[in-house]
Amino acid sequence: MILTTENILLVGSILLFISIIVGKTSYRFGVPTLILFLAIGMLAGSEGIGGIRFDSPKSAQLIGIIALNFILFSGGLDTNWKSIKPILGEGIALSTLGVLLTALLLGTFVYYVTDFTIYESMLLGSIVSSTDAAAVFSILRSKSLALKKNIRPTLELESGSNDPMAYVLTIAFLTLVINQDQSVASIVPMFLQQMIVGAGAGFGFGITSKYIINRINLGFEGLYPVLVIALMFITFSATDFVGGNGFLAIYICAVYLGNQDIIQKKTILKMYDGLAWLMQIVLFLTLGLLVFPSEIVPYIGVGMLISLFLILVARPIAVFISLMFFKMKLRRRFYISWVGLRGAVPIVFATYPLLAGIEKADMIFSIVFFISVTSVLIQGTSLSVVAKWLKVGIPEKAKKITEIDQLLLDLPKSSMQEFEILPDFFAVNKRIVDVNFPSSAFIVTIKRNKQYIRPGGSTVIHAHDILMVLADTPDEYLKVKESLQKPHYSLI
Repeated sequence: MILTTENILLVGSILLFISIIVGKTSYRFGVPTLILFLAIGMLAGSEGIGGIRFDSPKSAQLIGIIALNFILFSGGLDTNWKSIKPILGEGIALSTLGVLLTALLLGTFVYYVTDFTIYESMLLGSIVSSTDAAAVFSILRSKSLALKKNIRPTLELESGSNDPMAYVLTIAFLTLVINQDQSVASIVPMFLQQMIVGAGAGFGFGITSKYIINRINLGFEGLYPVLVIALMFITFSATDFVGGNGFLAIYICAVYLGNQDIIQKKTILKMYDGLAWLMQIVLFLTLGLLVFPSEIVPYIGVGMLISLFLILVARPIAVFISLMFFKMKLRRRFYISWVGLRGAVPIVFATYPLLAGIEKADMIFSIVFFISVTSVLIQGTSLSVVAKWLKVGIPEKAKKITEIDQLLLDLPKSSMQEFEILPDFFAVNKRIVDVNFPSSAFIVTIKRNKQYIRPGGSTVIHAHDILMVLADTPDEYLKVKESLQKPHYSLI
């Protein structure tokens, strides 16, 4: 079947529907949903029962970049600063030094077991050097794994922030493969520019985005998520235009926004949660369509050898060296080593050699695809078992609920109190978003002149309003009272 303008929506919606239905039951059999999405795409492809002809790495790369924007931004919005602050050092070490060491170790191994040149070997190692945000977010959250001592925040921070490093290494070694006369030292300035500009732009766009969201009165609740999508793409493209890393920028921007008081935050979070799932499905379906299974079969042997070396040697060594300066129990280091999931991101990065037209591009793509599939199958299906074996899991009932969970799941608080706004209160004539209301408490409704008002971030508080507030502890209610009575000054 040839995809046309007339049938692409029909075919796409049918594949999407099948993916959702099949994905819903997948965990009864212990199979990660992402693999099923990929399998459905392959079955629908030119060598499957669907017979859909899709052979456009350029289109797949575009879809992949767009999807990664939503997946990384959603992951950033869900990242709670209080959770990651204690493990910020570990996360940064894993997402930078860990990725570099993984690329170098695997590249060296590939050089000795294949006929690749050293630069081609390092290119393959770089492509699969980062853990995949889509795979880690999806599998950890779908399995509802409750893990001890900040392990989960560490894994999610690493997977959300290490793609930029892998991207820079991929582009750098691809440049060296194309231009054999260049030295490794020649790529260092590009690397520094990508990371420094990307980080700075991400924080700058985060501050700017918060100001825009809270200052523009759109009038309709549904327009705020649309505004955030526009700001997300502006952040990515503008950062890339000035030579920075767009993936790093949107992740930092999203982390900043996710930990600030912004208008319609609940609506934005819910929409991005759904869009992230949609993009994961679309991404894996697209990559499944792009793959020709017959081209992968010849590389199963070398692919399995490289994959096992990555899982059992390169990843653990990189993790242990990266975390050697941090206090952490041995079994936790082993578990972090095991959750080195590769997924769609390496496959998307593998389209860059294809588009560059280098000699071994097809072989690299096939090996990367095989590594990603085996990683999700071997590691993704065993996360719960390994967590139990290493004794790093905790009972599900003991799992802490974050502010993001409260917003997405509408979980009730333990009690509710009313607060009357007196004329001399700081909150009078202030919008809710400007009051620095505690993130651990929520205004359910506002009683004003015998009427009940549904509150939003832009709602202005009036004198004699009665705020009905939900919170968990007396200390939180004290913070609510303080924020309403007197201003809170912050450097951010």
